[in-house]
Amino acid sequence: MHEKYSYRVIWSDEDQEYVGLCAEFPSLSWLSKNQEATFKGIRKLVSSTIEDMEKEGEIIPEPISTKNYSGKFMIRVPPELHRELAMAAMEAHISLNRYISAKLATRNIHSGS
Repeated sequence: MHEKYSYRVIWSDEDQEYVGLCAEFPSLSWLSKNQEATFKGIRKLVSSTIEDMEKEGEIIPEPISTKNYSGKFMIRVPPELHRELAMAAMEAHISLNRYISAKLATRNIHSGS
């Protein structure tokens, strides 16, 4: 099951090593000077964590890759931004939902911009 989880290996200037992370297990990490060893290490750590959780009868997180998403979520924004977005959608002759969806689709979500 651990192979379906979302892993990431990034360089840490602070540690001067690669850091292995798993989105579904945010408290776990693995450090190594070698990028491939980091990936193997975090996968092995997640696997052993799952084994321990199973033995203890704990609920194991579902992999993000296998979850079903409805495509709907609610977000609160300041009234001024709501007005600005509504006007832009109206000027583009599309619904507010379609306008915001298109704007979100053009963003690079991994860089936080």
